[in-house]
This record gives sequence, C-alpha cells and structure tokens, in this order.
Amino acid sequence: MNRVIVHREQALLLQGFTAPLLMHPIGSIDMNISTAKAHMEVPQPVRKSRLANPGWFLVTPSVAMLLLWMIVPLGMTLYFSVIRYNLLNPGENEFVGLENFTYFLTDSGFLPGATNTLLLVGSVLLISVVFGVLISALLEASEFLGRGIVRVMLISPFFIMPTVGALIWKNLIFHPVSGILAYVWKLFGAQPVDWLAHYPLLSIIIIVSWQWLPFAILILMTAMQSLDQEQKEAARLDGAGPIAIFWHLTLPHLARPIAVVVMIETIFLLSVFAEIFTTTNGGPGYASTNLAYLIYNQALVQFDVGMASAGGLIAVVIANVAAIVLVRMIGKNLTDKA
Repeated sequence: MNRVIVHREQALLLQGFTAPLLMHPIGSIDMNISTAKAHMEVPQPVRKSRLANPGWFLVTPSVAMLLLWMIVPLGMTLYFSVIRYNLLNPGENEFVGLENFTYFLTDSGFLPGATNTLLLVGSVLLISVVFGVLISALLEASEFLGRGIVRVMLISPFFIMPTVGALIWKNLIFHPVSGILAYVWKLFGAQPVDWLAHYPLLSIIIIVSWQWLPFAILILMTAMQSLDQEQKEAARLDGAGPIAIFWHLTLPHLARPIAVVVMIETIFLLSVFAEIFTTTNGGPGYASTNLAYLIYNQALVQFDVGMASAGGLIAVVIANVAAIVLVRMIGKNLTDKA
C-alpha cells in the first residue's frame, strides 16, 4: 500500500502539486487526482474571428470617414508636391518629381526656420516645465487668502486665443511708445526697447510661453494634489527640509505629469503660427520664421503651392519623427515609474 501511495504522489508532483502528500490519507490523494484531471480536461475557449463580431459594422462608418478626412488632404498634398503648381501660372502643372523638395530644402529660409523651430520648442518646454513645477509646488505648499483666485488667474491665459494674446503683447506690453515695458524703461530714465524689432525670436518665445505655461501649471498642480501627505509628514519627522522633500518626493511624483506636458506641448509647438503672423511676420528677415510660417510664406505670399506642399510634407515627417521619439521615451518613462 505504501508503494502505491508513493507512485501516486510522484505523479501529482509532476503535475505541479508541491505539497507533501505522503502524510495524507488515500482518500485525499484520490480527490487531488480527480481535481487535477478536471483542470486538465477543461476545454479551451475557441477564438472567434474578428469578422464574426458584429461590432466592427458599427465603427466602420466613423473609421472610413476619419480615413477619408486624413487621406484626401494628404493625397492632394502629395500630388501638388510633385508638380510645378504656381497660383500665378495655374496652367503649368507639369510633373517635376522631387524638384520641389530639393528647392525647399535648399531655400535660404529653411535652415533658419528649422533652427528657430527647435529654439522655440526647446525654450518654451524648458520655461513651461521649470516654472510650472516651481509655481505648482509653491501653491501647494503655501496657505493664503485667495489662493483659489490665484489659481484661476494663473490658468486663464491658456484659454485666450493665440491671436488675441499676441495682440495684447504687441500693443500693450512690447510697444516701444505706449507699451508697459516702455513706460517702465522711461520711469528709470532708460531708452525704451523695440522688442519685436530687436529681439523678435525672444519676444515670440515669451508670448508662446505665457500661453502654454498655464497648461503645465494645470497638469502639475492637479498632480500635486494626489501626492501622499503621509510621506511628507514622515519626512518632516525624520528631519527632512523643504528642499529635500521637494527633490526626493515631489519631483519623482511629478515624473509622469512632466512627461505628458512635454509630449503634448511639443506636438502643438511645432506648428506655432498665429503669434508669428500677428507680431513679427517672420522678420526681420528670417529672424523669427519657423517651418510653419515658412510654408505659409511659400504658399500664400510667393504663390508656390507645389513648393509649399513639399515643405508641408517635410514638416509632417519631422513632426511624426518627434512624436514617435517622444512617445517611445515617455512611454518607457511611464512604464519604468509604474
């Protein structure tokens, strides 16, 4: 009888049972064997084909409309990019291949436009993240009367239209005669500065940062409210100061919100146009021209639709590469922090 029990226990151990069974009675061993057989004999669910699921009939119209909405403009842009199409000579539509792409890449404004685009995106991201984290941390750490009103005022510039915000900065702040900065300069006996003429790119960076900093504050301030207060209290009891708490608790907690802010703002900042068009018109020269404004200049100022279409496709490629890199980097960051 003992030999039979040993053989039965070895069979059960091979099937994944790790508990010792030599001390168990024979009835319990038979019960375990029947349970294992029941688990082994459970039929596997049969996968149904996706076409057999009636749900895809419901999403087909919206998906088809979305594809048409994307493919038709993209197809027209591709078509115009390989022909010589100028609005001043609408009858000349001969095929030119990659000639428009070559002209756009070798245009005198492409290199300054690409450089200004990188400077604009990088500077606005740096300002948004740094000041957004500092302002959010200060608002969360301080208690004062009217803190709710201050929060609303900090977020409100994000809801102002870009054109309106650019006009406010151009006529009420940066204006060399009637602007607020000119008044402050005169108050100290200094000569007012024409910001849009002498520092055009810096002026655009300040305007765009003023518009996008509230978005970073909104995301980061919301994330700050979910910070575990018990950890902060424990750190204070252990003798940690405000800087140590900020560096070791607050910043790691804000890693995900910062990644989201960087990804979303980068996608939108690559296509900044209204602020440049309203204030500097890309000048002086190409000093404040980015890729979006350069494409507009080619299409509606020089009437070269073919070259503008080629530039638009190049800008789309650059934006997609940036988006893929950011999604991979930020997705890895979010996975590591999970």
